[in-house]
Amino acid sequence: MSNIVVKNVSKVFGPRPERAFKLLEQGISKNEVQEKTGLVVGVYDISFEINSGEVFVIMGLSGSGKSTFQRLLNRLHEPTRGEIIIDGKDITKMDHKELILFRRKAFSGMVFQNFAILPHRTVMGNVEFGLELHGVDKVKRRKRAQEVIEVVGLKGYENSFPSELSGGMQQRVGLARGLAVDADILLMDEAFSALDPLIRREMQDELLELQSRMKKTIVFVTHDLDEAFKLGDRIAILKDGKMVQMGTAEEIITQPADDYVSAFVEGLDRTGVFTAGTIMQPVKATAHVNDGLHTILHKIRRAGLSSIFLVDSEKKLHGYLIADELAAEAKKDSVDEKKKPHPSLIHTPETVHSDTHLTDVINLYSESTGPIAVVDDNNKLLGVIVRGAIIAALAKGYKPEDNGDTEQTGTGEKVS
Repeated sequence: MSNIVVKNVSKVFGPRPERAFKLLEQGISKNEVQEKTGLVVGVYDISFEINSGEVFVIMGLSGSGKSTFQRLLNRLHEPTRGEIIIDGKDITKMDHKELILFRRKAFSGMVFQNFAILPHRTVMGNVEFGLELHGVDKVKRRKRAQEVIEVVGLKGYENSFPSELSGGMQQRVGLARGLAVDADILLMDEAFSALDPLIRREMQDELLELQSRMKKTIVFVTHDLDEAFKLGDRIAILKDGKMVQMGTAEEIITQPADDYVSAFVEGLDRTGVFTAGTIMQPVKATAHVNDGLHTILHKIRRAGLSSIFLVDSEKKLHGYLIADELAAEAKKDSVDEKKKPHPSLIHTPETVHSDTHLTDVINLYSESTGPIAVVDDNNKLLGVIVRGAIIAALAKGYKPEDNGDTEQTGTGEKVS
């Protein structure tokens, strides 16, 4: 079930917003609307759904409307048009009292770029602050705050003031304060933008690790494409108040909606986005564990392979066999046609899962002399990685469908 449903939401700042809508409906740009009417278009006619437990990233350049839109989700800004439905309840129809109560239940608060922590309070005091506003008694809020402080790695700093902490530690305080409330939705607005690059990467990794345990719905605003693609399960790209594309990182890279998105992703490091599942190819020929040596050789020659994976009836991987070694064994006079390959001929392949990042696949390929198999958690063979597919994935304009029938049909490169 979707946690957040957004339907045709718009925000226009200024009196008589209908003047802006009339022009926007005619295709007039945001800047032209402002010149003609003096009205500022925050966002216009945006619709999407955010699933429970998803990290949903809203990204765009300055003035794109990304921060405005996030503030619409909890009505820090009032929508001019549209519906925002959270857990089945349209918050645009709530009165002030209902909204306050709902915010306390649904939202963990916001984590901002400038940390927004209180300088006169200690780490413990800052983390407790949201719980105080919720009316939680002192004993319970202290216990909860201590739990979260330990989760974000600040144990031992409970009595320190913000001025005594590094930037990364201050951001952890802001994150802990949001997590302490323990609501389902966490809003993060450019939360790591003020940090040094190394600390920023550490905080991104920290958030992903925490999310793997907490499974919150996180709406994360950023202008940084690498950050968006690293953190987001899905990404919405905004331009001039409109959503130009929404999808996974792979979808956006391989199927950009327009020239604006293409320009955005042109310089992106694809190795952190593509996975083994993106570039793997089907294995068209395999040997069964009960096959005789000559049967396996026949399969290899028919498919034109240099090696072949060995699997059982459930497609579980048992190793791979090299054509030249099998051929040498078959030439021995003592080898019976139905005899299975000697265990010494069965090699252990390198394996990856379908969600293994391309960076790790490349590192593994450079160190490996044999094929790389893609397997699931039960070691079932799903596909194979070949050098040509890795090179293609790094090329501009690559699409997953380009990764279909190439020279590779089994485990090794095709024999010429």
